[in-house]
Amino acid sequence: MAQERSLPPVVQRMWGREPTPRRGPRPRLDLATITAAAIEIADAEGLAAVSMGSVASRVGVAATALYRYVDSKEDLLTAMADAVAPEPPDPAGMHWRDYLALWVRAHRDLILQHAWVLSITVYAPPMGPRRLLWLDRAIAALAGTGLDDGEKINVASTLTGYALTDAALEHTAKSGFPELDGSGIEGASDYGEVLAEVLDPEAYPALSVAVRAGAFSGAEGWVEDADFRFGLDLLLDGVEQLIARRQGR
Repeated sequence: MAQERSLPPVVQRMWGREPTPRRGPRPRLDLATITAAAIEIADAEGLAAVSMGSVASRVGVAATALYRYVDSKEDLLTAMADAVAPEPPDPAGMHWRDYLALWVRAHRDLILQHAWVLSITVYAPPMGPRRLLWLDRAIAALAGTGLDDGEKINVASTLTGYALTDAALEHTAKSGFPELDGSGIEGASDYGEVLAEVLDPEAYPALSVAVRAGAFSGAEGWVEDADFRFGLDLLLDGVEQLIARRQGR
């Protein structure tokens, strides 16, 4: 017998499908209030400061009262990862490439603004209303391109992965690399100079040439906006080529 499929309870509540009791006092809380409090704590003190106790204290209830809305801290994190997303940019009137460039940058900047999101399992398929709204807008921007629905979703997933990866790299670079403490390596230029000293041209012929030609020179830090734009244009060029092939069928 096939198992009945259903959304996890916390996701059902995120969609407003929590059953309303017919009797008894009206609940003092709701999932949105609890999640907003948890996000405030994470933004101010980091994700480690978020606990059922700290959130309960902020909303003025006993920790046990939260379990009516979230079964565990993991459920709370799931709700936080969705609720932190604002409204996505509106694709109306924009060319698909311009919109997706804006969409990816907004996605990346959102994660940098709330870097604790990187510590939550965000690689699972989106199920919450806010994250799915971002997916919807990306798909809508690709209307009329000749891509099928599955290809549109794959494009959005690939761009989401790029936004996450770039945000993680930038966040780590700004926080500093522990393994480089005391090395004097402050940025990509310093890194390139050190590599030039240790790379053996016979073992690393291509990398040695690139490093000695100044591939890492001139960079002020580890990550620059030009690097982000380069990667984004590379991906969007690929989408453009795919669209051209589909339209030429």
